[in-house]
Amino acid sequence: MMNKAHPVAFDTVLVANRGEIAVRVIRTLRAMGIRSVAVYSDADADARHVREADTAVRLGPAAARESYLDIRKVVDAAVKSGAQAVHPGYGFLSENPAFAAALEEAGIVFMGPPSRAIEIMGDKIAAKNAVSAYGVPVVPGIARPGLTDAELIEAATEIGYPVLVKPSAGGGGKGMRRVDDPALLADALVSARREAASAFGDDTLFLERFVSRPRHIEVQVLADGFGHVLHLGERECSLQRRHQKVIEEAPSPLLDAKTRAKIGAAACNTARSVDYVGAGTVEFIVSADKPDEFFFMEMNTRLQVEHPVTEMVTGVDLVECQVRIAAGQKLSVNQEDIRLTGHAVEARVYAEDPGRDFLPAGGTVLALAEPEGAGIRVDSGLRAGTVVGTDYDPMLSKVIAYAPDRAGALAKLDAALRDTQVLGVRINTDFLRFLLADADVRAGALDTGLLDRRAVDFAPAPVTDAQFIAAAALLWLRQWPAETTDPWSIPNGWRVGAHAPTAFRLTGGDRTSHVSFTGTPDRAAVWLEGGEKHSAAAELDGEWLTLTLDGLRTRFRVAAQPGQIWVADFSGVALLREVAEADIRGGGVHEGDAEILSPMPGSIIATPAKSGDLVDAGAPIVVVEAMKMEHTLTAPVGGRVEVLVEPGAQVKLEQPLARIIAEPTADEN
Repeated sequence: MMNKAHPVAFDTVLVANRGEIAVRVIRTLRAMGIRSVAVYSDADADARHVREADTAVRLGPAAARESYLDIRKVVDAAVKSGAQAVHPGYGFLSENPAFAAALEEAGIVFMGPPSRAIEIMGDKIAAKNAVSAYGVPVVPGIARPGLTDAELIEAATEIGYPVLVKPSAGGGGKGMRRVDDPALLADALVSARREAASAFGDDTLFLERFVSRPRHIEVQVLADGFGHVLHLGERECSLQRRHQKVIEEAPSPLLDAKTRAKIGAAACNTARSVDYVGAGTVEFIVSADKPDEFFFMEMNTRLQVEHPVTEMVTGVDLVECQVRIAAGQKLSVNQEDIRLTGHAVEARVYAEDPGRDFLPAGGTVLALAEPEGAGIRVDSGLRAGTVVGTDYDPMLSKVIAYAPDRAGALAKLDAALRDTQVLGVRINTDFLRFLLADADVRAGALDTGLLDRRAVDFAPAPVTDAQFIAAAALLWLRQWPAETTDPWSIPNGWRVGAHAPTAFRLTGGDRTSHVSFTGTPDRAAVWLEGGEKHSAAAELDGEWLTLTLDGLRTRFRVAAQPGQIWVADFSGVALLREVAEADIRGGGVHEGDAEILSPMPGSIIATPAKSGDLVDAGAPIVVVEAMKMEHTLTAPVGGRVEVLVEPGAQVKLEQPLARIIAEPTADEN
């Protein structure tokens, strides 16, 4: 791919990012013998990427705008550290032409394309016009700067419903809306503009026809500074939740060799249309019914999150290619030299709770296990002690599996996700495994709506009896002193001839139960409320709890913090809480007054309901933004609203946001 025997002109490179991508870039820099410089916010002072870099520079407070997005601070850090070049990773400043220009002014190389290419491809309207001139097919629609809501509504009739509302700036599904009913377009435009302005500082919108049963297929391209452009095959990215990619693979199970060559050529022409230099990705929408019919969506002028699957099937280190191209080296191979071998699948591990409509999660990583072995790769920014907050994107790591064929790669990925254990923070691995087990996913019959259709059928795995007992055993063992010869030091006291039972009331999932112990750790009896007694022995060694029940010995990874006990075994990771009787609440339909609590730390961006309004159950009351996503909280009962917060307010987890005073609504009179 590149002449690896030729040394690069850089001895120090600053990585202007955080998390797993910063760790991944640092890994290649180290392999190339290049000194790495990390940058960090106050929230990341002890982060893994900071620890693994050769040196690190503080940028500022946790807020991204005051740290990772502050161009002046990042450029100053590069100058201060003696970096000759900057790798931007993805997100943050990676597609900011002003950042590229500021580095150039400081005499520092930007490991990305020329600022003109970033500007054109960063504006989806300009991008469509540029690629059309090179014969690249685009989706029918209307795209020009300054379109008003009235003009978009008028154009939608000619384009034909359903239509897709898209922001001209940015990506990741933010500000994107599918509209099937003309009566709903006006409200969708207002919402889309608000989200686009918040995420990208630009509320410009355009419309495209929505392609039925669409598949999202993207092509990796590389271009050097000498006019040589080639592609490294495609990635299938159709498994998305709310337009955010979740599972990606290479190659696509949809394309044959002829279509692969055509879409690859279109991707190369896209790069040529803006004189592209470096690594980039051209995204296409492809009809599942007509795989030879594809349309340009956008070009990402940076490394993609899912780049590892391409690296696995081609054997090419894309970060190394970025470094060498930025250093002025030529691509040393031709298109016919590129071979795709085997199959690779990647799953994104997010800090979110699939059992609560994928709400963002946070916390401190108390214990961690990540898979390893032949054909397994993990790109991760995690370590024990990592604090996962809501200041940044919720993606924590990526698990990638490689095998000679697709079925083998899917099976290997499922096993790797089973072995991914993060205690202290809710993650989405159970949902990822649920998705991999889907018949259509296994068959490769994908489309961008499949994941959202399947998500409604997902149910979190129940907490097992063994996990309940293990959680109680952890609490019980922590009550025992190192020496137990004094009968009065034994938990729950001592009786002549017997130890009094020690009971814990635990809740996990939708279940609450007493777990009782009697005896000593090496010779005990244990039983769940209403269940049979089991002979037991328990031993705690660091994060490992060894529990023997009726002669069956099992090891659990465990961790605890005030109010939470985390237990992991072969069946998954369970979160349990010790509760007092007064804290136990019944389930069922909510009756009476209700209080709406914030499900996550975040900020209030809208209050659709006002104090004094009379609303029905299910009416939107407050909109909370966290981790770059909007979450609308609705009334659990009908009644009179009392709103407790105002737009712009910062709120904490479980902070009261509104109250509903139950009284008959108009529909009930």
